[in-house]
Amino acid sequence: MVDAPTLLPEGHPDDKTRLGYAMVATAATLFAVNGSVSKVVLGSGLSALELAQIRNTCAAILFLGFLLVVAPSRLRVGRRELLFLIVFGLVGIALVQWLYFIAIQNLPVGVALLIEFTAPLFVALFARFVYKEHVRRRIWVAVAMCLTGLALVVELWAGVAFSTVGVTAALCGALGLTAYLLMAERERQHRDAASLSFYGFLFAALLWAVLQPLWEFPWDALGKDVSLEGNLSQYSVPVWSLVAFIVVIGTMVTFSLLTGSLRHISATRASIVSTLEPVVATVVAWAWLGETFGATQLIGGAVVIAGILVAQSAR
Repeated sequence: MVDAPTLLPEGHPDDKTRLGYAMVATAATLFAVNGSVSKVVLGSGLSALELAQIRNTCAAILFLGFLLVVAPSRLRVGRRELLFLIVFGLVGIALVQWLYFIAIQNLPVGVALLIEFTAPLFVALFARFVYKEHVRRRIWVAVAMCLTGLALVVELWAGVAFSTVGVTAALCGALGLTAYLLMAERERQHRDAASLSFYGFLFAALLWAVLQPLWEFPWDALGKDVSLEGNLSQYSVPVWSLVAFIVVIGTMVTFSLLTGSLRHISATRASIVSTLEPVVATVVAWAWLGETFGATQLIGGAVVIAGILVAQSAR
């Protein structure tokens, strides 16, 4: 394995790869729940851009407050690092979230996630042909198993009516997710997860503020009640409460876990473990939104989990 700035040594006595895997798995589970919550919010009238804007803006403010209280010194940024953080925020945070919201608005959540989670393949290809890393055969087998399992989970062959806009957004989101994982892995060598997440959300929020000034945001929409849909359609909650979940649990907690995990495992393995998200998202959609969940999807979930285990064995 070549000496590259994005690589983390694994297998040494102080190795914490199990912690890294657990952090990614937890983040994937929370992201999965967040997908159904986001779909309900998008059904309330907020656009994908508006949801991305409030998500990024609120997360940036909360991360800033946390860092000012706990460790204000972590906010220091060198001139050489600034450009990197700007690109990280615009591409790895803003575009990935916006494209994801567009995808789930136009596609079933499972299908959108299947397309977006081709990211592990792109990460492995980048590691092999750009970083010139030696990628073990088991990693390629794991990627193939995960993608095959995801195809089974969403029953891709069952005649799903694809939206061109949704498919394009999901594919571009996969490339953005690849960039996020690789950039976060690189920067985690120099910066903690909280401050890295803060600057990512800060520059994402600034982008949305330019495209849509905050005084034009439909704040009154947050006070409306919205049905939880599906099996929970008899219940209604304020939109702001769902947005609060998206910001705190589905954004701050999840991104901190995912970013923090990259100190312990490589982006290639983190991206493979994160494919748990579509599996869990399909289960949540079945339980909450009433989407069908058959034997084929159970088999697909088992294949994904097997692929993750194969990836873990390639240490």
